[in-house]
Amino acid sequence: MLKKQKYVTAVFCLFLSFFFAAMGILQYQMIRGKKPVSTDAGIEAMNNDTVLVGGMPIGIYMETDGVMVLNTEQIAGADGKEHEPAKGIVKAGDYIMAVDHCEITGKKELLEAVGNLTGTFVVLTVRRNGETIDLKIKPVEYETGEYRLGIWVRDNVQGLGTVTFLTDQSRFGALGHGIHDVDTSVLMSIAEGNVYRTSIRDITKGQSGSPGSMEGMIIYNNYNILGTIDKNTEAGIYGKIDKIDELFTEQTAIRTAKKEEIITGPATIRCFVDNEVREFDIEVTQVDMMSQEINKGLVIKVTDEELLEKTGGIIQGMSGSPIIQNGKLIGAVTHVFVQDSTKGYGIFIENMLKQVNLPEMCG
Repeated sequence: MLKKQKYVTAVFCLFLSFFFAAMGILQYQMIRGKKPVSTDAGIEAMNNDTVLVGGMPIGIYMETDGVMVLNTEQIAGADGKEHEPAKGIVKAGDYIMAVDHCEITGKKELLEAVGNLTGTFVVLTVRRNGETIDLKIKPVEYETGEYRLGIWVRDNVQGLGTVTFLTDQSRFGALGHGIHDVDTSVLMSIAEGNVYRTSIRDITKGQSGSPGSMEGMIIYNNYNILGTIDKNTEAGIYGKIDKIDELFTEQTAIRTAKKEEIITGPATIRCFVDNEVREFDIEVTQVDMMSQEINKGLVIKVTDEELLEKTGGIIQGMSGSPIIQNGKLIGAVTHVFVQDSTKGYGIFIENMLKQVNLPEMCG
């Protein structure tokens, strides 16, 4: 679960609608405090069915591919009447790509274009459900010579989540679920993004009806960038890690499991608590091979008394935490049950791995 936060320098607190997502001696030696394989050994052990296991928190910043429409609003015109010029024309989830056929990439450019409007019709080029269409809107004059379109928009998203794995091509997977706009619930179409170092400052324990959360700090500058994000899918976010040694300080290779290998019973999740990445006991209570949702194939329950004491179970920010069973990476935590934070959903790891090198579909 991507987790939005608050802090002077961009700390954020992630919302739960896009909730959470957490091995063979050589491939996995982190269980129960065993000494991990060395950095070089971890990398050398990687192949087509072996990855470096994650569990570390990351800061996330992504810019949308176009300016996303959230809603329309009424405007008090200079004529004393209320107008809503964009109502029924643009829709929540549209992406504005151009104004009067001049390309825009962000809110700043959109505002500049709106600042140059006159009373004549303006043409917005938007992408809707994968199609590009032109829409004509007549601006409202709200002060003499000043015009507005009455559209609420967004052009970026920030948050906190957990990295799940790294492949031998330096490609990572994280979250295990997509990042959706909090206002429209639409999966966000991204142009580019970065992964940042984050510092976890506090953990709020979850309880029935109110899942807990991680509170972290992220400073958005070039020094803190760990890698890039190029895909946002229903199965997680994906990209490339450039500073591998900084993020994967303990480079532990682990084999990945097919969904047919997964059974109900004991397992572990790997997540960040008390300033370190650790293993905690869980139970896989359900394996749904036919799940209609790509990120809800597993149902899990936290059984580790220490984790329950510290977090109450699954909390916001754990999204992407690796799930391990019988020495293999089987999936990642994706969602929490709001009424019972000891329980949650997970995604099959093979569903995440399929996304790693697939081209992103625009939508």
